Amino acid sequence: MGRGKIVIRRIDNSTSRQVTFSKRRNGLLKKAKELAILCDAEVGVMIFSSTSKLYDYASTREAVMLRQQLQNLQENHRQMMGEELSGLSIKDLQNLENQLEMSLRGVRMKKDQILMDEIEELNRKGNQIHQENLELYKKVNLIRQENKELYKKVYGTRDANGANRTSLLFDGLGIGEDPHEPVHLQLSQPQQQNYETPTRATKSGYIIL
Repeated sequence: MGRGKIVIRRIDNSTSRQVTFSKRRNGLLKKAKELAILCDAEVGVMIFSSTSKLYDYASTREAVMLRQQLQNLQENHRQMMGEELSGLSIKDLQNLENQLEMSLRGVRMKKDQILMDEIEELNRKGNQIHQENLELYKKVNLIRQENKELYKKVYGTRDANGANRTSLLFDGLGIGEDPHEPVHLQLSQPQQQNYETPTRATKSGYIIL
């Protein structure tokens, strides 16, 4: 009875996943070697595990050199991260420290440059906003001046016309020309007047009418 078809998807179980990786890795490297021998082909295979471990095969000298360079880069990267330093001498450690200082200096210079660019951009935007505020302030002042002129034209003409009309209507009543001027009333003592009292004689005396 034949084997069933395997669904190609990630294996959830870590142990089964590691076993499958080892089997298929060895099979892939074996097939690559056979292909290079049987067909006189240049074959290179590079495999990285889930833990970033490298497995490779190369059938030519150039591929071997590339593999060695890759291994050196990986080793250098781990040393830059502070790993695998046990085999280094004092000179190697000093060189590594110099490389880290140069890298750190370059990172700081780049960071400072980015900060300076951001500050310059903020200053530019601040100046632009300031200029816009000045323009708005000028427009507001212009609108206020126009409102003042319009107020003078409207209310100044109305007051003059009202005063002329009031003067014409109440010219003979002793009222002033300003219709808004208050009228002051005062009390005065009544004046005494002499009235002639007619008299009429009666039998018992005088009757005053």
